[in-house]
Amino acid sequence: MGSQSRHSAGRFAAAAALTLVGSAAALAGWSGLAVNRRMPLPPALPGRHERLRTRRAGDISLYGSTEVEGVPLLLIHSINAAANAYEVRPLYLRYRGTRPVYALDLPGFGFSERSRRRYTPRLMVEAIHAAVDEIRHRHGGWAIDALAVSLSASYLARASLERSDAYRSLALISPTGFDGRLSGDGPPDGHRGRDWLRDALDRPPLGRPLFDALVTRPSMRFFLQKTFGSSDIDEGLLAYDYASAHQPGAEHAPWCFIAGHLFPTDATRLYERLRLPVWMVHGTRGDFVDYRLAPRVADRPNWRVETLPTGAFPHFEQPAAVAAGYDAFLTSIIRLPAARPA
Repeated sequence: MGSQSRHSAGRFAAAAALTLVGSAAALAGWSGLAVNRRMPLPPALPGRHERLRTRRAGDISLYGSTEVEGVPLLLIHSINAAANAYEVRPLYLRYRGTRPVYALDLPGFGFSERSRRRYTPRLMVEAIHAAVDEIRHRHGGWAIDALAVSLSASYLARASLERSDAYRSLALISPTGFDGRLSGDGPPDGHRGRDWLRDALDRPPLGRPLFDALVTRPSMRFFLQKTFGSSDIDEGLLAYDYASAHQPGAEHAPWCFIAGHLFPTDATRLYERLRLPVWMVHGTRGDFVDYRLAPRVADRPNWRVETLPTGAFPHFEQPAAVAAGYDAFLTSIIRLPAARPA
């Protein structure tokens, strides 16, 4: 390479570096000056809203509506960049008039603690344990029903395997772990996290500006459309997700999600080990329709698997059909004796 070529290459590299620095500075400036990171965030659900201080999961947010007696139902939202308890709102509203119903904000989301720490499946399982312990304490120690959405279904499966006497039944909506990419027959209680990626993303000065760019309204609408498999998304969910993603510390758990730390290595094996009655429903439209491994459990006597012509949030699109399927499942297990308090 001649001196002129080397000089040209050096000028190009310097220009590229200046452009990168300028872009990063512009992103940080936009984020710091134009983005409101303390948006008003009302409770996602009606009823009692409290924060429980736990030893293993930090402070967790729990909603509850307990005007009616019966077997308690715990609802658990999915995992994404802006997850929160609003994701189970249709189910919460439907069942609050017929039985005690609770909804959990998992660590790093909603009103739960959003500190900078490593968010893993184990942390989520510990939060579920704490919430279930508290619910059972309030309702005489009886076993509960629990329902989880998407990736959180694997956390609920593990929690129930560790404390099977705490649950009467499980319900899984669009559970992750039956597809070809994220199925799991790997090491138990592991995760797919890459520490180097999480460390690169979740650090100042660009960690929060990059997250702010990820959770703009157009970006969040795009990802919800992929979830729903349609442009006809729930606008209330979008608005609440946007506000929830614009809170202090909102970036920490999502960066762990993107770096793989929240994906278990043994999801499929967890589902196969379940012996409790399990109801599962998933849609057939959108980006989350790969359930090629569902036959590994579908024919088991304790499983009931259903599909609906919806996206991955069928409880928003067809709440009546989801409730009808779930109610029929619950009716079929009523004859089974509930686990008595210890």
